[in-house]
Amino acid sequence: MTGTGPGPGQERPAPEAVRLRRLHRWQAEALREDLADLYVESAEAASGETYRRREDFLRRLADSVRRPGFSLLVAETPTLAGCAFGFPVARDGAWWTGFEGGLPRSVEQLTSSGHTFAVTEIVVHPHEHASGLARRLQTQLLADNHASLGATLVDQADHAAHSAFRAWGWQDIGQVRRPSGPAALRALVLPLGERHGLAHDARTQRPE
Repeated sequence: MTGTGPGPGQERPAPEAVRLRRLHRWQAEALREDLADLYVESAEAASGETYRRREDFLRRLADSVRRPGFSLLVAETPTLAGCAFGFPVARDGAWWTGFEGGLPRSVEQLTSSGHTFAVTEIVVHPHEHASGLARRLQTQLLADNHASLGATLVDQADHAAHSAFRAWGWQDIGQVRRPSGPAALRALVLPLGERHGLAHDARTQRPE
């Protein structure tokens, strides 16, 4: 990043206030093209990859919108500066299909109790990165949905996203392989409320 700062005696302009707003399902569908544009602006795509990346994002959004309990949070300045969305993980634990090895018992229990929320996407405009907006979005999204455990899957090759979640306190609990999408995903969880850790000594085997 290049640029010039304020000269001697000059003050930096105050950043615009960011407002978080929760949208309903139909509002998310109406805003889908704007959200996809934001994703393209925020993603580092190689030449010729922009269209595919945009279509992949729209498919992920459409899949999430169809899920029971879908929730979308947008950040505005007043222009669209970021978004985060997801849905509650079903009690049957199908979301964890493809998890290699044994799932930590605490994760199994919170999933079956209906207190786990999957964060499927966090997008922030590049100009907003320094403000910590991405972390603010995921924190508010989980709080709005009264989650006891946050869950997300990150492409194993996406080291920047994995590092960001780890810096926010998320715990890497293992690898997930799905028939579609990236060959390998890292499963991360964020215990909330009074739970500050996970029981890794007692694990439950899940079918592939």
